[in-house]
Amino acid sequence: MNPSSQHSSMKVVAVATVDELRERIRRKSKLKGRQADDASLVEVRALIGLRPADGHRRDLLIEHLHQLNDVYRCLHDRHLVALAREMKIPMAEVFEVATFYHHFEVVKGDANGDGKTPGLTVRICDGLACEMAGAQDLLARLPALLGNSDVRVVAAPCIGRCEQAPAAAVHQRAVPFATLDSLQVVISEQNMPAAQVVRAQAAINFVASEFAERAIPGQLARLDSAAPVHTSYQTYRAHGGYALAARLGNGEDEAERVLKSMEDSGLRGLGGAGFPAGRKWRIVRAQPAPRVMAVNIDEGEPGTFKDRVYLERDPHRFLDGLLIAAQVVGVEACYIYLRDEYHDCRAILEAELALLRADPPCRLPLIELRRGAGAYICGEESAMIESIEGKRGEPRMRPPYIAEVGLFGRPTLEHNFETLYWVRDILEKGPNWFAGFGRNGRKGLRSFSVSGRVKQPGVKLAPAGITLQQLVDEYCGGMAKGHQLYAYLPGGASGGILPASMSNIPLDFDTLQPHGCFIGSAAVIVLGHKDRARDAALNVMRFFAEESCGQCTPCRVGTVKAAKLMEAKVWDGQTLDDLAQVMGDASICGLGQAAPNPIRSIHKYFPHEVGETPWTGALPPPGEPAVTEHAVNGEARGNAP
Repeated sequence: MNPSSQHSSMKVVAVATVDELRERIRRKSKLKGRQADDASLVEVRALIGLRPADGHRRDLLIEHLHQLNDVYRCLHDRHLVALAREMKIPMAEVFEVATFYHHFEVVKGDANGDGKTPGLTVRICDGLACEMAGAQDLLARLPALLGNSDVRVVAAPCIGRCEQAPAAAVHQRAVPFATLDSLQVVISEQNMPAAQVVRAQAAINFVASEFAERAIPGQLARLDSAAPVHTSYQTYRAHGGYALAARLGNGEDEAERVLKSMEDSGLRGLGGAGFPAGRKWRIVRAQPAPRVMAVNIDEGEPGTFKDRVYLERDPHRFLDGLLIAAQVVGVEACYIYLRDEYHDCRAILEAELALLRADPPCRLPLIELRRGAGAYICGEESAMIESIEGKRGEPRMRPPYIAEVGLFGRPTLEHNFETLYWVRDILEKGPNWFAGFGRNGRKGLRSFSVSGRVKQPGVKLAPAGITLQQLVDEYCGGMAKGHQLYAYLPGGASGGILPASMSNIPLDFDTLQPHGCFIGSAAVIVLGHKDRARDAALNVMRFFAEESCGQCTPCRVGTVKAAKLMEAKVWDGQTLDDLAQVMGDASICGLGQAAPNPIRSIHKYFPHEVGETPWTGALPPPGEPAVTEHAVNGEARGNAP
């Protein structure tokens, strides 16, 4: 048969109609996954603004999440979908960042399963100092008293107000010396119309008056948590502030001279690592431009609050140091990373930065204020950098070090707040001024954040090398009434625990390592004879388990397992030692590496508390009558400012 005649005889059958083909094309062209609805897009755009011509900055993702969280008190998943579309970021990436941080709660649609979105959140700090002051009682009793499902009461890690224990936060409002009564008043005010706020404030002041005896001169005492009056921009400039920064910016002073003075002063990083500040400046200055600076004010180490106290009182002394460092090192942009718990400090910084920009003493680098979102791990420098870039705060593997490849891939000068705070004084008074302080052969000044069983907790500016006993006796008014010194944590949660018999060791960098401890950020938590060191160790291990970023198995699994084993009346010493060894050797960053320190301290100095050996120390076991020759309950002697 002729092929052409064969084809002509075949019957044509339509596969689909024209309308069906068009529908098929529409289905294939439709984007996969959940799509943003118009209402959510409008709400997101109202907060983050319309998309710029070059698109939204990827590093502002966490800032935009904060904007949504501030208004809606949670993160609706419909808003996350809209945010992902506006920023042109995969939804999975937005979701994994949002769920990484404690202060963000992602909620399906408009409901959390009970038909309501989360209302007011009350965070009760259960850090060691607050737990010693009764935080667990507040956590147990407050929900029943409120009887309001629209108010959530949750435990929170240290919120940086250890000298005001027990401390709490109602939404973004700090409540020092929290009680059931004061919390109920603040909660009522947060939920009431503006017209009733005046009456609520009167009630707050009345409650505050009942606790006037607990107030410490120079520290926060009011329950409304209003920050103390701070040095304004005009006052700071009138007293010589920013003069050196201006001279450097105008070429009237030499960067090398300033750099040499910093090196001669012996100032070391005051965030915990203790790296020489002048040496760090020189290293970063030698790197190719452009260079950036990242400032860590995330002080999440339990027991630490010095940065907050200084920032509340003299923000421009810190900003002055920042500008001097930027001029000397050649920094083009500075990013200040402030922990989210410091709402009052953020308001201060935003206002004073605006004044600085309006009347600058010299050409300013780009200065951006970034908020943390409740992640202790972001105190680690590389995790902080990841967070500033709008990512999950997970530590980076090193090398390369951030001085070479840091924020946005640029050479980065990273500093703690307090390190920069001392720069002006050192350079104006000379390097020998700072190095001239010290005791027991040590040099410099240290800002000790002291909390726990002392009569006058707070930030104590004292000579480096002072002993714990001297610090308590001379700067804290002695032990609190009814308590004798039993033990102390010299460097916050990760710095280990020492007994009272070792209270005469100089407190400084490198002096505590031979005893299995370190000073870190100089967060000193004092335990009395009614406390148990094992309880303190368990508290901080639970903190580490909660705050582990989960990136490496030794830390993620080891901290949880250790906390469980430490609950036993008699410890399984061998297993805990094995865990400590693995965590210390194989963890990526300092969290997992330092987490075993409390375990080792209990084994070495407090074995009687965990059933390992009979007590042989200077004091009877906790709970029994005790007397120590160092107990001082009188007035403080020679307190520094």
